[in-house]
Amino acid sequence: MSGDRRVRRTRRSIQEALVALILEKGYDAVTVTDIIDRADVGRSTFYSHFTDKQDVLFSNLDELPLLPPAPVGGSGELFAFSLPMFEHVREQRQLVRALLGRRSGGLVMARGEQLLSAIVKNELVAAGARASASLDLLVTCVVGAFTGLLRAWVDGETSASPAELDAAFRAAVEPGVRVALGEPRTV
Repeated sequence: MSGDRRVRRTRRSIQEALVALILEKGYDAVTVTDIIDRADVGRSTFYSHFTDKQDVLFSNLDELPLLPPAPVGGSGELFAFSLPMFEHVREQRQLVRALLGRRSGGLVMARGEQLLSAIVKNELVAAGARASASLDLLVTCVVGAFTGLLRAWVDGETSASPAELDAAFRAAVEPGVRVALGEPRTV
């Protein structure tokens, strides 16, 4: 059991070192040696846990609480993920800023967009959309709007609250999505 704790502690130390370094100098400028030095681990220890710095970066998405659990369908509300995700990001702002902000190098943003695309597509299919090229384009538009707001927020370009971000997101995308789903337009 203590071995498992030690492994988790070492992995977390390496992950946190990368996050701090990204905030200081940007992902592209960070080297494995920088991570090793900051985490105060040996090179062989680093490589026994991770293959390279990108592996550490992606493990932050997989192991740390970057994204909240996807809401279970049934509410009938489009984009039920939006407000909970903005609120979660507020709680994890430093981590999200390092992983998704301008200094992240864009790798995690692409991975985050893939995860978010799956959530959005599942919601739209649950709302009656059929899998198609048109649905894929719609998902791309919705994800682009959400991640644009998210990135501006974590980079400090807006001081809006999670509720204000959610309202802006919904105002921008819901009318078009409802038309695309064949729902009557509401004002």
